Amino acid sequence: MNVDVQDSDVVVEVTSRNKTVGHEPCKMSLCRKRPNTARSSTTKLLSENKMAMMKKCTDRMRRVKALSTAALAVVLVRRRRRAGRKKRLWVKCWGERRPAEGAINNLLGQASADGELCYADFQRIHPTLFDELVERVGPRIARTNTTFRCAISTAERVAITLRFLTTGETYRSLSYQFRVGETTIGKIVPETCQAIYDLLRDEYMKCPTTSEQWKAVADGFQKQWNFPNCLGALDGKHILIKAPVHSGSKYFNCKYSSIVLMALVDSEHKFLFCDVWYNGCVSDGSVFTETTLEKALEERTANLPEPASFPGDDRPINFAIAADEAFPLKEYLMKPYSHINPSQKTRVFNYRISRARRVVENAFGIMANRFRVLLSPMGIAPDKVEKVLMASCALHNFLRHRAPSTYMSVADSENDITHAVTPGVWHDDPVLSQASLPRITNPSNRAKEQRDYICSYVNSHTGAVPWQWHMI
Repeated sequence: MNVDVQDSDVVVEVTSRNKTVGHEPCKMSLCRKRPNTARSSTTKLLSENKMAMMKKCTDRMRRVKALSTAALAVVLVRRRRRAGRKKRLWVKCWGERRPAEGAINNLLGQASADGELCYADFQRIHPTLFDELVERVGPRIARTNTTFRCAISTAERVAITLRFLTTGETYRSLSYQFRVGETTIGKIVPETCQAIYDLLRDEYMKCPTTSEQWKAVADGFQKQWNFPNCLGALDGKHILIKAPVHSGSKYFNCKYSSIVLMALVDSEHKFLFCDVWYNGCVSDGSVFTETTLEKALEERTANLPEPASFPGDDRPINFAIAADEAFPLKEYLMKPYSHINPSQKTRVFNYRISRARRVVENAFGIMANRFRVLLSPMGIAPDKVEKVLMASCALHNFLRHRAPSTYMSVADSENDITHAVTPGVWHDDPVLSQASLPRITNPSNRAKEQRDYICSYVNSHTGAVPWQWHMI
């Protein structure tokens, strides 16, 4: 007899066999557990996840340890550098003595006590004009005192800037004179130059915008330089700079690094229009074509006066600017004839237009004689050089208007009888270099006809001056 008793997990087998002697005792045997496939898979998956998490934690701990080691190394290196480096001072000892020993309160105070000439010799400006400049630009450049230290006064800021413009000294040299940090001076000079230009240009350096203003300029050239319908003298000069790092040949003009200052001057040596071109390797004519003045003249939006006849003549002729050979010949821009095989008439015309154009050469020379920073390479950024140049031009007009007798004493002079020219003192100094001459060809026929008519006029009895035949 076989009986199977099944439980959920155990199977018991009872075997009974009949024998003649009697019944044999029952044998019971415990069988193996049957495997559960689902539970084994779950256990295996949990084990794998646990191993992956342990590995991830281990990797994370290794990364944290590596970063901690690197951070510790950086901290140690910085500590060693600080230990070997001297402690930086906010203000150096000699700078703390600025109120008592700085140039503005010490040297300038003594020079002012000795007389106006001593003061003007140091600052290259009269004391009253210096005070006027301080009053004008003061609100723009003033700083507020703090509980830590007193701010640099507006008078000191203007004095530092004028000293830089008139001498061309380095920032380091100025820092010892005025007991002001070199970095601070590097911020003061461009900021003050910009303020000077902004506050003086509307009053002393305003380009004509109406036909009446242009006519006033032309009347000045006719009265003083005997050149009719002239709207100004135009020229460009190279200003030496130290080329910025990685600038290549952008500022190189075959001899040195420079930028070009383009200027239009009236009959009284005052700047009417100034513009700065950073690419020093181009010519005057190329720079002029990029200026706002040239665009206004080309587009006929400059409000030039209508063509007018010359004195003693009845033919209307366009008003024009006097320039040199570096510029293109246009109806609004007259230049000399070529110097190759010139005739007597063309030589007379060249003398007359060069006499009128001499004012721009004088203006550059006078300005460079007073503001000698223009005669040496400036080791500052080109955008800051532009601020220095524009401030110099504005100050030139300011001094030309307010102190003409002293400021213009270095200019060329012309004898009233013989009209021979005596070179001014500014010729003794290094002069600003003329820009290179390009090959400009194919002027318009109307421009040629206009120049030819002016040439005929200045050679006629009506337009000639008595001394011109002796000057060619």
